Amino acid sequence: MRSAIMKMNLLMGVTLSFFLTLTGFLSSGKFTLVGFVVNFIISLILSIIIGKIVPIRKISKKYAIKLGIKPQTIAARCFEALVSDLVYTPVISFCMVTFAYIAARIQGAQIPYLPMLIKSFLLSFFVAWLLVFTFTPIYFKICFKKE
Repeated sequence: MRSAIMKMNLLMGVTLSFFLTLTGFLSSGKFTLVGFVVNFIISLILSIIIGKIVPIRKISKKYAIKLGIKPQTIAARCFEALVSDLVYTPVISFCMVTFAYIAARIQGAQIPYLPMLIKSFLLSFFVAWLLVFTFTPIYFKICFKKE
């Protein structure tokens, strides 16, 4: 069971980190392979740390029951994706935007931090929710299949 949870955490971390890093770079208009790889690795490390510390599935199930959401329904999946998004997105968006802002300032760019953070957060929130909603059931079947 523990190994399946670790595998699930890793698969979701890789998926979210890859697509959110790609989304961030495409929305900024400044794509470099080195920058992408560095940001992907930082994002992946953050995702794995959060996944180890915060039991997203337990939290979302607990509150879904309190709200009267039936398990294994579309509503339950939507809610679980939302809870995951509310935990991961603010932390990772803040860290990644701050990292990008510092890197841009070092290179001499004069960009405002807050608009950059808000844009990234809103875009990441939507993309991450969609990714979690889509990939969680797929990865769950892969990681928890009976052998």
